[in-house]
Amino acid sequence: QVQLAESGGGLVQAGGSLRLSCTATGRTPSISAMGWFRQAPGKEREFVAAFSWRGSRTFYADSVKARFTISRNNRNTAVYLQMTDLKPEDTAVYFCAAQSMYRNAPVSIRSDYDYWGQGTEVTVSS
Repeated sequence: QVQLAESGGGLVQAGGSLRLSCTATGRTPSISAMGWFRQAPGKEREFVAAFSWRGSRTFYADSVKARFTISRNNRNTAVYLQMTDLKPEDTAVYFCAAQSMYRNAPVSIRSDYDYWGQGTEVTVSS
C-alpha cells in the first residue's frame, strides 16, 4: 500500500502563485507515476499534471500548460506542483495520485491511478 499526503493549498489572489506538495509513504518503489487532479464544486475530477518515472516525462492539461510545473524529488517519493498566474477557474480541491508500476497505463486518466490523497483546497479570488 501507498499513502499520499498533500499540503500547500490556500487562498490566493488572481495572478498569484502557490506550491503544492505531495509526499508518498509505504511501498513507494511500486510507484511508476504520480499526478495531480482537481475537482471544482459541481464538476468532475479532472487531470492537471503528472510525472512518469518512465523516461522522466511530464504531462499537463492544456488549461494549465505554461502556468503550472510538476517536479519530483530525487527519491521518487514526492511530487510538487508549482502554480503561477493563478485564475479564479483554478479554484478546486487538488488531489495527489499515484499509479502502480504494474499498470503501464496513461497518466492522464483518473481510473488508472491506484492511490489517492485526501486533497488540499486551493481558492483563487478575483
